[in-house]
Amino acid sequence: MKRACVIGWPIEHSRSPAIHGYWLDRYKIDGSYTKRAVPPEEIETFLGALAAEGLAGCNVTIPHKEAAFRKSDEREASAVAVGAAITLWLDDAGRLCAANTDTYGYMTYLADQAEDWSRRDAPVSILGAGGAARAIVYGFLEAGVGEVRVFNRSLARAEALAKDFGLRVKVLPWDQRSRASTEAAVLVNTTSVGLKGAGTLDIDFTDFHPDCIVSDIVYVPLETALIREARRHGLRTVDGLGMLLHQAVPGFERWFGVRPEVTDELYDRIAADIEAA
Repeated sequence: MKRACVIGWPIEHSRSPAIHGYWLDRYKIDGSYTKRAVPPEEIETFLGALAAEGLAGCNVTIPHKEAAFRKSDEREASAVAVGAAITLWLDDAGRLCAANTDTYGYMTYLADQAEDWSRRDAPVSILGAGGAARAIVYGFLEAGVGEVRVFNRSLARAEALAKDFGLRVKVLPWDQRSRASTEAAVLVNTTSVGLKGAGTLDIDFTDFHPDCIVSDIVYVPLETALIREARRHGLRTVDGLGMLLHQAVPGFERWFGVRPEVTDELYDRIAADIEAA
């Protein structure tokens, strides 16, 4: 039986077992996917013992993403760009391989929900400068976006991100996040503002281009205040749940040998779980 898991500290909140469990059932695979609570002081020992524990690999969540990146032997470009790993697997030689599948998850869902997002030659606005922001900035640059504008309360952190990604990334003050985004093709919230309804980003959508797509990687609740306000102004929106579902695809294929499909049934099942929580 093939086995994989998700690790974090804490880990109780993770919905990954529900996602992978759905696919294991759907494709009738003899396998398991579980949660493992791993304290920070034990992360290197745990990762070094994956093979001994009979694990094909794991997903990684807070606070282990950077440690997993450092521990890995082989790193895909996505992990190198972000400096963090969220999907790990053992190759045929037993080497620990790492990817940051947030990039794949976000860009795949954006294209699924708004196929024409890139038809205008316009900048993209990113709110936040953490690990998720890095993964998404990398995705837009790889997609050929000419300018990515980053807004973050800590200017120094945003400037560090821009330095790593080059001249197509521009840092602007946080208080310009609305007026400097009016022509944006996409505006993305990568911060935790809005999680469980806490806080607001105070974006004024009044003068935004009517074709702008507003996206939030927060998925609890599914309709954040940002998404709700953008819809009120007639803008198209992309929620955060699809990124979570699609980022799980490459890992499942690595561990279990089948490339799974993100179906409406899976989306509805996880959405119902979020709404019931």
